[in-house]
Amino acid sequence: MKNDIIVVGAGGHAKVCIELLQARGDNIAYCVGNPDSPDTCLGIPVLKSDDHLIALREEGYERVFIAIGSNPVRNKLAKKAVECGYHLVNAVSPAAVVSPSASLGVGIAIMAGAVVNAETQIGDLCIVNTGATIDHDCVIGQAVHIAPQCALAGNVQVGNLSFVGVGSKIIPGIHIGDSVMVGAGSVVISNIGPATTVVGVPAKALHKI
Repeated sequence: MKNDIIVVGAGGHAKVCIELLQARGDNIAYCVGNPDSPDTCLGIPVLKSDDHLIALREEGYERVFIAIGSNPVRNKLAKKAVECGYHLVNAVSPAAVVSPSASLGVGIAIMAGAVVNAETQIGDLCIVNTGATIDHDCVIGQAVHIAPQCALAGNVQVGNLSFVGVGSKIIPGIHIGDSVMVGAGSVVISNIGPATTVVGVPAKALHKI
């Protein structure tokens, strides 16, 4: 089997994730993009169809990272890769601080300057973006994106496929449902039900998704 990693994605988010993987000593064999992708991504050749995942698996590649910013698309492509027989790997920056008591799933990106504190659980396929902080005992569901410079206080729960926009703040003990969109710069001081968009200070619901 080949130990090099296949990165699914060839855009800006993929560039950051490639550098995270390289910083920990991993080699990237190929990126898998779409027909509109560039020919290379940070010098790595781009194969322009998801169909290449099957052929690459047959060639002996078995490690994959899904470098797609969209939560639903990342989740969908990860399922496809796992069904092909790949193992999802994590991309954790050496400049991030992750508590030894934190629990991490698979397929996770944790960017430079991020902090994940004691006994927090980070679900599969999450993104903890640049400079985001997640305090103690939080539970972050599957395929969640915590955007740059967000601050989650202790005991916060964020449901599957939710997005917390850049610079948002969440006070202790808040529960956020599945598929929630928290607008940039919001301050969340009350629980949020599923499939809701909230914005503002304090955050208030706009509409159901």
